[in-house]
Amino acid sequence: MDITDLKALDVRGRVSDAEWQVRVDLAAAYRLVAMFGWDDLVFTHLSARVPGPHEHFLINPYGAFFDEITASSLVKIDLDGRPVLDTPFPVNAAGFTIHSAVHAARHDVGCVIHTHTVAGVAVATQAGGLLPVTQQATIVAASLGYHDYEGIALRDDEKPRLVAALGRNTFLILRNHGLLTVGPTVADAFLAMYTLQRACEIQIAAQAGGGPLVPVDPAVIDGARAASKQVTRGAPGALVWPGLLRRVARTLPGHDA
Repeated sequence: MDITDLKALDVRGRVSDAEWQVRVDLAAAYRLVAMFGWDDLVFTHLSARVPGPHEHFLINPYGAFFDEITASSLVKIDLDGRPVLDTPFPVNAAGFTIHSAVHAARHDVGCVIHTHTVAGVAVATQAGGLLPVTQQATIVAASLGYHDYEGIALRDDEKPRLVAALGRNTFLILRNHGLLTVGPTVADAFLAMYTLQRACEIQIAAQAGGGPLVPVDPAVIDGARAASKQVTRGAPGALVWPGLLRRVARTLPGHDA
């Protein structure tokens, strides 16, 4: 099957209702990444854990653009990269390395999002990383790790170092490479990426002004996580996800096929 035949796929009757819902949410997230301009042709990836007793997760069919991906076209693989459900499509090897490492180590993580945005990579190249100069950055700083660049992520021996850098955090800046966020749901991981991406965009814009930047008081940063939970009612993804799904349905319909 050619990659352009994604719409011909239909796995709805071959998976559980719980898996189908995750597929629909992940396909929507792929299309949202495209809508927000965070995609890098086919060279980044999002994954989601499949509900159930097995260590299976969903990832994009390599070669499909993000605004083309459907719930049925997502590839289900195990932690060794083997397809669990018949598929005509390959998987990005670097995507498998990064996502399998996180899913194997963090059973609380339902979704992993990795991007190569201009602002994200720009901040990832700066020695100071993400600076505590915005409200968004204070939210990120409360749960942020850094992983040094080791080349394109193809080697299994990098996995323990990447996992250690992420730790129990929600946000990870991959030095010289890009951004990564995790969450218990697709919605939570997407909102985390939105917050990290926006913090990076504002930092680059502020630095372009040429003047000195005003740092946030460290005491404020210390209370950022609790304040964020209060504002989002303890369910950040659930607060914005229905609206994001409506936006996908209006702008790029068909993800739920």
